[in-house]
Amino acid sequence: MDLLVVDDEETLRSVVSQVLSADGFTVAEAASGEEALEAFRSVSHPLVITDIRMGGMSGIELLTEIKEHNPDTQVVIMTSHASLDSALTALRAGAYDYLVKPFESLDLISAVAGRAAEKARLVTQNRELLEQLTRANAELKEANLALKELAVHDGLTALYNHRYFEEAFVLEVARSKRYGKQCSLIFMDVDNFKRYNDTNGHPQGDALLKTLAQLMTTHLRICDTAARYGGEEFVLLLPETPKEAALGVAEELRRRVAEHPFPGGETQPLGKVTISIGVAAYPRDGMDAPELLDFADQLLYKAKNSGKNMVVWN
Repeated sequence: MDLLVVDDEETLRSVVSQVLSADGFTVAEAASGEEALEAFRSVSHPLVITDIRMGGMSGIELLTEIKEHNPDTQVVIMTSHASLDSALTALRAGAYDYLVKPFESLDLISAVAGRAAEKARLVTQNRELLEQLTRANAELKEANLALKELAVHDGLTALYNHRYFEEAFVLEVARSKRYGKQCSLIFMDVDNFKRYNDTNGHPQGDALLKTLAQLMTTHLRICDTAARYGGEEFVLLLPETPKEAALGVAEELRRRVAEHPFPGGETQPLGKVTISIGVAAYPRDGMDAPELLDFADQLLYKAKNSGKNMVVWN
């Protein structure tokens, strides 16, 4: 472990350095607090042993500066019998331990430095483990969010899926009922989609559904919900929207789809890709979510059987 010995007495500094070098430490020396601080800022030593009384910056001042720069560094203070009160002050300021000069035994230097080095290693390991745990928690949180998104979104179109829509629809009708609001449901289906798949291939059919999803969401409000109901069926839930406004949205969407240059659209019976739409609204067409959905489905069926490429309402 790298270690910095700080003392303005060259002889004592040399003795401590020799003992610790023999113990396997890589020892750097500084003859003053100022020199030590400059060296520490260049190389953040995990362990510093410093005299408490030096000309210029004191050991306490150096300790304070070191702890501000790197709180994990372990500092051992060297003091005389006459300055034990200062050693206690240093401990309260964050020093790990202290050595009393003159040393009763050079082995004491090794023992204190060894304990301080072990503390420094444990602190470093704990910090690394904490950082790993923090990263793991962040990755787990991100993974959980991704799984949550996958659980409520359709894998092909990235729209909400059937399950999410049904829950959102029930909640929106209940909210509309509680606050006396209106909401509308647009139920749509791609006309002759099986023929499109048979003629152009399933990959092209998937591309069509993804493009349709983009056309659906281009002009939606944040509060609106677009979902893939199943196969080539899609729904739009429009909160606080009367039926007249929903009809405008449905007609605009029907027009955009009919005008979009889908590859292979010319092979369709109408010479282009089209959608049929049924529009229902609460409370006009039903008093709960299942009733509204069934009503919109009936209107969609009527549109499909009346020539397709149209919006039907009651």
